[in-house]
Amino acid sequence: MAHTSSDPNVFILPDLGEGVHEAELISWKVKPGDHVEEHDIIAEMETDKALVEVPSPRAGVIKQLFGEVGEILKVGNVAWTYEGAGDVAGQQGGGGAPPPPVSAANEVIAEAEVEEEREDAGTVVGSVGGEMRGVSAGDGKALATPKVRRIARDLGVDIDAVKGSGIGGRVTEKDVRAVATSGAAPAAPAPAQAPAPQPTPANNGSAVQAPNLATRRGEVEAPAERPAVLVPHTHGEQRLPMRGVRRTIAARLRQSVDTAVHFSVMDDADVTEIDALRSKLQKASGEKLSYLPFVVSAMCRALKEFPMLNATVDDDASEIVRHNVVNMGIAADTEQGLSVPVIPDADALGILEISRHVAELAAMVRDRSIPRERLSGSTFTISNVGSYAGKYATPIINYPEVGILAAGRVFEGVIADRGAIRVAKLIPLSLTCDHRCVDGADAARCLALVKELIKSPESLLEPARG
Repeated sequence: MAHTSSDPNVFILPDLGEGVHEAELISWKVKPGDHVEEHDIIAEMETDKALVEVPSPRAGVIKQLFGEVGEILKVGNVAWTYEGAGDVAGQQGGGGAPPPPVSAANEVIAEAEVEEEREDAGTVVGSVGGEMRGVSAGDGKALATPKVRRIARDLGVDIDAVKGSGIGGRVTEKDVRAVATSGAAPAAPAPAQAPAPQPTPANNGSAVQAPNLATRRGEVEAPAERPAVLVPHTHGEQRLPMRGVRRTIAARLRQSVDTAVHFSVMDDADVTEIDALRSKLQKASGEKLSYLPFVVSAMCRALKEFPMLNATVDDDASEIVRHNVVNMGIAADTEQGLSVPVIPDADALGILEISRHVAELAAMVRDRSIPRERLSGSTFTISNVGSYAGKYATPIINYPEVGILAAGRVFEGVIADRGAIRVAKLIPLSLTCDHRCVDGADAARCLALVKELIKSPESLLEPARG
């Protein structure tokens, strides 16, 4: 259902994603009296699915903002208003078309209708997906989504000087990056100063599945954490509302714990041969290679032998659904909380292909540009807890899946090997399963197979599925 207003000076908070009915206001990027241009970011809001930037559908002067930082705003309510429409027409040179109705702005978060649009303007985490249908660019102003405009600002590219290759002349991310590489366009003017940032709290920690994909800093600077809501206190306390992504994480983990019957088996796998093999592959390919792709490949093979672990639970039908392909979820720690991006058909990929997918997911999660379809559909999940610290874990199942593997920190240990003692590099593995669907003996045998595959990694180079 579209949320519209007959008054072009009233902006109604639109649907910010499928099934989203409210959003937490993280920050206002403008204040009353500020003049804004079409597509300028007005507010940053967080739903239970994503952090989104809400742009202005037209140029104008902000009259009033509705909502305080930390407040939950309802879809369909007024978010902000503009000064009179006549002033806007005058500022744009007179004789121009009147501002579009608010209904056009409400389309800003709709899905793009063609695949080319989805490439850089689809529904993503961290930016408003889709193009503003019915809202054309002004004279001399490029047609581009907020995400592409932000990338242009970051790269110092004047987006209005870029020739768009997208539908209707839309400037795409590829267009901007091509210009940035060639240096053909002048640098963009410095953006207007935003209001002073709100105080931010200390990091409140990651979710139960510990971090795995990326460091907290990358090529794109992560947005600041949302401000704490301070309350009167006598002992130096801070109270942070459990909202947005954090609330969703809590609800899903609670559902998993309340529904699945968790049990874990743990063991160490010898990665000495993997260590030598990945060094050779890195020299041959010129690509950085971690232990994780080998663990993914080994797990894909084990799931073929133990298909009951590559399954999900259909609670409504009281059925266990076995899957013929492995869509591997990779639990990732981000500034916003736990995210589980997915490598589709992971069992059909070789080691280097898996490594590239992991790197791609890490970058997209880090800069919050990952499409929603890459955040769902997993049939099994791996959490690389050892990327920070720790050996063993009791990971929480990514429900409705029935299993999850946690890989700990690689360490040197003394082992007995065919009657001899040697020092080996070992990776701790912790496999958690839903006891309603997986027997303990099957889980132990599955983990034993993963160990054997990791110990002799040559077989892991090719895809598990031919």
